[in-house]
Amino acid sequence: MSTVTWITARGLFGRSRFLMLLPLPLILIGLAALCRALGVDPGQWGPPVLVGLGLAVVLPVVALIVGTGVLGAEIDDGTVVHILTKPMPRWQIVLPKLAVAAAVTAVTVGVPIYVAGVLADSVRLGLALVAASAAGALAYSALFLALSLVSRRPVLLGLVYVLIWEGLLGRFVDGTKVLSVQQWVIALADRMAPTPLLGTTVSVPVAAVLTALVAVGFTVLAIDRLRSFSVAGETS
Repeated sequence: MSTVTWITARGLFGRSRFLMLLPLPLILIGLAALCRALGVDPGQWGPPVLVGLGLAVVLPVVALIVGTGVLGAEIDDGTVVHILTKPMPRWQIVLPKLAVAAAVTAVTVGVPIYVAGVLADSVRLGLALVAASAAGALAYSALFLALSLVSRRPVLLGLVYVLIWEGLLGRFVDGTKVLSVQQWVIALADRMAPTPLLGTTVSVPVAAVLTALVAVGFTVLAIDRLRSFSVAGETS
């Protein structure tokens, strides 16, 4: 498993797509620092920057880029064949890749969201956002990793979920918030550091349970899909 982890990390950091992870976190820090420097009331810029940009855009987009890349890139270039021919259980392939995806996403998002949280409110809020984002990173990564194995267009499907389901419907249709990773992250963060800057109608127990179910469920789906994955690298 350590070998798969090392190969995955080396492949991810060696690809040009990793450079795509940098702009959004830098924008998040820049906006938070600018608003703080200009003396703008955190009540005005906190929600749109922390939630509207940090949790609604930076977290899912970074997770989408990384989650679909740790295995999807190998499917695209055909190197997945070398992995599939190895005499090892499929879970020993999926779990290390999921761990790398979740860790890279959590760190990439955690640093800027912590800085923004501290600038907006306090260190406690910054740490709460980091912890909640890490849980969200795991759920998103499992989802997008599974999508890379069940579809030829995982990025498109991921964007539909993030932009349409969480972004559009989640904003105007209350019922969809219960099935939104973004809302679960907000609920968890708000529980650890209560603040008017965050707000959601999803309860903490529901958020915690659904986050765990999504992480476990899509990981199991990815493992099962990889077991039946053809050596030709075809997906449905």
